[in-house]
Amino acid sequence: MRALVVSEYKTAPAVRERPVPEPRAGEIRLRVEACGLNFADLLMVRGEYQETPEPPFTLGLEAAGVVEALGPGVTGLAAGQRVAVFGNFGGLAEYLVAPREACLPLPDAMTAVQAAAFQIAYGTSHLALTHRAELTSGERLVVLGAAGGVGLTAVEIGAVLGAEVIAVARGAEKLAVARGAGAHHLIDAEDPDLAAKLRGLGADVVYDPVGGDLAQAALRACRRGARYLVIGFASGTVPEVKLNHLLVKNIALHGFYWGGYAGFDPAPMRASLAALMELFAGGRLAPHIGLTVPLEDAPKALEALRRREVTGKAVVTMAR
Repeated sequence: MRALVVSEYKTAPAVRERPVPEPRAGEIRLRVEACGLNFADLLMVRGEYQETPEPPFTLGLEAAGVVEALGPGVTGLAAGQRVAVFGNFGGLAEYLVAPREACLPLPDAMTAVQAAAFQIAYGTSHLALTHRAELTSGERLVVLGAAGGVGLTAVEIGAVLGAEVIAVARGAEKLAVARGAGAHHLIDAEDPDLAAKLRGLGADVVYDPVGGDLAQAALRACRRGARYLVIGFASGTVPEVKLNHLLVKNIALHGFYWGGYAGFDPAPMRASLAALMELFAGGRLAPHIGLTVPLEDAPKALEALRRREVTGKAVVTMAR
């Protein structure tokens, strides 16, 4: 089978032939149809992600396709069933072996490409906003990187939850995408008056997958009692936080790693994913896929992701 393999850290991944894996007890083998790309894939290439395996390994954290084989003891799934797999390495390949508990049956209306763009981005935003930040209707939600893979889902979910969404993104084109997802206020990330505009609006909740200078501006815009969600550092810079600022304004700072819930508190994650599937089935969520490429072009798509040139999600398909 073909797979996108990292042979050594800090070297470009390449499509190589690998053996088709066999499922063990409690596992399924998935014939992969599509796999979403994430900033975590870029960190894995550099050996800087918190759960990076030793090379050689296959990239890809969220895949969708058809169950081809069941390992011993697997129940509740059948060969031929369409599922998504989350939080499991190896999705950028024609076949993937994954634990049964990592499989999520798909609604009939959801395509494999949509499913590959859905789990991590929507799962991250929904669980962070509802479970950690407890966002309520009428509150002001600031979303940094609002046209990116996870940022755009935060805009969409925030609007569905009744929040007043302030989208921060780079350029008119990306801001237009955020508006289409439900943003009420638009601020260009390169606006010299960004900090003042954010302070003028204020924030009850900040959703930050970017870090860097934007984080400093968003922190200063926090109202008393605000909740600040640390999602990631797409800017490449981890900001320094003045704890006295949090103290004086009673701001709660929440580090949030969606994949970690599978290990220490899976129940809220499962409930969140079930709620998201219902929202999708009801037509209230629509994944925005900014780039779709075949497996051979996955390295180019990763580079576009690194340059932050993709709005919404980038998805790789396995069709030859």
